[in-house]
Amino acid sequence: MIMKKIKEIPWIHEEECAGCSVCVENCPMDCIAIEEPKFHGDIRTVARADTSKCIGCGICAKVCPIRAIEMRREGSMGGGSMEKERCESGVSRNGLKTRWTGKKVLCRIFQYGMKYAMYVLPWRVPKVLRGPGCVKKLPEAVKRRKFKKVLIVTDGTLMELGLLQGMLDAMETADLPYVIYDGVAPNPTDENVEEGVRLFRENHCDSMIAFGGGSPMDCAKGIGARIARPRKPVRKLQGLFRILRPVPMIFAVPTTAGTGSETTIAAVITEAATHHKASMNDLCLMPKYAVLDPELTKGLPPRVTSTTGMDALCHAVEAYTNNTYNSRLEKEMCRRAVRLIYDNLYRAYTDGSDMEARQNMQEAAFLAGRAFTRGSVGYVHAIGHTLGGLYGTPHGLAMAVLLPHVMRAFGKAAHKKLAELSDVCGLTGADESIPEKAEAFIRWIEDLKIKMEIPDRLDMIREEDLDQIVEWAEKEGNPLYPVPVIWTRAEFKEFLKTCMETGDSDR
Repeated sequence: MIMKKIKEIPWIHEEECAGCSVCVENCPMDCIAIEEPKFHGDIRTVARADTSKCIGCGICAKVCPIRAIEMRREGSMGGGSMEKERCESGVSRNGLKTRWTGKKVLCRIFQYGMKYAMYVLPWRVPKVLRGPGCVKKLPEAVKRRKFKKVLIVTDGTLMELGLLQGMLDAMETADLPYVIYDGVAPNPTDENVEEGVRLFRENHCDSMIAFGGGSPMDCAKGIGARIARPRKPVRKLQGLFRILRPVPMIFAVPTTAGTGSETTIAAVITEAATHHKASMNDLCLMPKYAVLDPELTKGLPPRVTSTTGMDALCHAVEAYTNNTYNSRLEKEMCRRAVRLIYDNLYRAYTDGSDMEARQNMQEAAFLAGRAFTRGSVGYVHAIGHTLGGLYGTPHGLAMAVLLPHVMRAFGKAAHKKLAELSDVCGLTGADESIPEKAEAFIRWIEDLKIKMEIPDRLDMIREEDLDQIVEWAEKEGNPLYPVPVIWTRAEFKEFLKTCMETGDSDR
């Protein structure tokens, strides 16, 4: 019998292998075994492949629960052993010096459990009003739902700018009573939430309009959660599915194109006493209506346009590179969002009156919001939320600065997905390798930041705060976020120190 030539053989990344033996149990040729590692003095058991027996079926790579195995063309190993390559470099394929621990394995087990739970959750999408001036149609939509009095949640700046006036006039015409709470902080706090709850109850409101960027929307969701769970403070509602009761109906009117809060199940609230910023996540928090009116974003300063747009990009990129929770639908929404941002963000930044670019950016933010609602975000958000709570750093700015550094730190584990996004944007050609395409996409993000005058580093981080930042970021990120590479607290700290010292995380 003539044997078919082997084209690919397994490459096992031993610094990531958990020694779980799933690959051994599923290999049809018994060409993989669990042995002691031979590098870095590690004492963990890991998988090793006997390539002389391998038929290149790729089953081991498909069943590996932590993606520590990939198939490579025979002869592409550089003429040396895997151990030699790693020992000489001293760095894993993921950019950071990472090792698998029991905690990391438990994180992946949790994430795969979440993946299958996603299929049975009752996902829905808000009803959408689109187009210039459509916000004036909202009061009639509210009245059709038989609501009697509305709490409008917004911030003082939007009130001063008169951005609500068109909607308020329409509410007067529709004879729809309302009360305004305009005390929302840039990073909404539990105190803001309690003030809103008091107004809601005192004025016998039965629904809410969240008008503004992500802060008023998160605050409105927090108010709704507290109305539904009156005996629990905000900190007891943060986490996964801790509300589980209907909240007052929320109508979301975004005035920025970035957060996607009009279509998400998350609300990020800061505890005023400790400055700890964390999110509550529950399906009941998703707004029932989203109003995408580009005229509301026309007057945004270029600085706000740029950082909120980068927030939308971060949602799409993190959700896409996470991969684990996504269905095909979320992946497609990520790709569409990235392309819309590629084509329209700089246009909206340079010409705020470009209604087509403004509308497209709202669509991009909406799509990215839908995508990360299921696909989740990652360590960019875990670190960024902490900086927002501790220093008051604007969320979009933190996302813009951290995104390319975190993606580069993930290294090879994120290359394939980033390369696909590079192709979506037309940044690279078919003759370029996957690492080259991934780097081109990261470079595009960095170049866009330069053009929009976004800094490359966050100078507010203090050495004495590192342990607190790392603790909160790791607590938020693990085990929930299905990132390409799981970091321990030591690895979070290494990343942050490198950013502080050099201004980038290029290793």
